[in-house]
Amino acid sequence: MSIIRRNNLLFPSLMNEFFKPDWFGGMENFEKNVPAVNIKENEKDFELEFAIPGMKRDDFNVEVDDNILTVSSEVKNEKETKDKNYTRREFSYSSFKRSFTLPETVDEDNINASYVDGILRLALPKKEEALPKPKRMIEIG
Repeated sequence: MSIIRRNNLLFPSLMNEFFKPDWFGGMENFEKNVPAVNIKENEKDFELEFAIPGMKRDDFNVEVDDNILTVSSEVKNEKETKDKNYTRREFSYSSFKRSFTLPETVDEDNINASYVDGILRLALPKKEEALPKPKRMIEIG
């Protein structure tokens, strides 16, 4: 795990944790229809964006357990048409699951998620102590 120094405090780099080569397990994840994810870090939070078009908000499960963020989905579709001479039955099934180890700087109690226009967005706010402090003058006594 790499470490970032901010305001003389050491923090693990979330970006490096997300992009460790062994984290994704190679290209086999992409062959199993695992959605792509963009990860951004700014001063106040981390943002994850999953490209998952054609689904509904209720199709997703987002949970945090023991410092692990898991995003998953399981969708089953069945359609049956009956006529005098035949019965036509179609069904499909799709699922995925992605897990991320969260750094200690993430405020797990205030994670937000939204799904708009095929993009699942997660905002992972940083804890107050992890936010950059503004410059201040110290009075000399």
